[in-house]
Amino acid sequence: MPTIHLIDGEKGGVGKSLVARTMIQYCLDNNMPFVPIETDRSNPDVAGVYKGICQYAVFTEDERHADKADKIFEIAMNKTVIANLAAQSHRAVKGWIEKNHLIELGESQGVDFCKWFVSTGGYDSLNLFKQSVNSYGGKVPHILVKNLGLCDDWEHVNSDATIQEVVKKYNVKAIDFPKLAYKERNIIDQHRLTFADAREYKEFGIISKQRVVNFLKLAYASFETVGIWYEEVK
Repeated sequence: MPTIHLIDGEKGGVGKSLVARTMIQYCLDNNMPFVPIETDRSNPDVAGVYKGICQYAVFTEDERHADKADKIFEIAMNKTVIANLAAQSHRAVKGWIEKNHLIELGESQGVDFCKWFVSTGGYDSLNLFKQSVNSYGGKVPHILVKNLGLCDDWEHVNSDATIQEVVKKYNVKAIDFPKLAYKERNIIDQHRLTFADAREYKEFGIISKQRVVNFLKLAYASFETVGIWYEEVK
């Protein structure tokens, strides 16, 4: 079943776009049919990097423009969608799903939802994660993306009773998203390189290129641990 992958985090600066761009490259490297969607109007960096294949959609609580996101579901009836969400878009996305009964429509049309919640490991970030999971009541599967580039010790999450209660109740899966070294990431962002370009970038030495390759290997392995991509990659 095609899936609408929502790359979320609710806050800015948690690494949503990096996760989205890595997931896009994963699909490209595995020759998977998919469509990337940019919904961040203020900072459309995913579309800026993958501008040749990325489409735009808008989530809004304004009923006059509520249909601006409908193309996401329409596309997902034929291909998997990777949607990079803007910060503070939870209410608009949830409203779009609920008002249009998209969970039920997805079941009848063969479309799944999955939310990848990117977290820094900080209190606010984790609180927003719990709110997101609870607000859907298990109807939208969540994956906690532990951004190791912003927090390298997650023991406090493993020992937090309230978080573990939510994880257990809704069978939330978690992945470790690897750190991309600062030098390579800065150059990739500055020049808006795709990861395919970065692997061959002439200004990178052999070790820098290998850091990019190693990052992608770790990220891809993490994506695959949750089992969502198995059938599509196979």
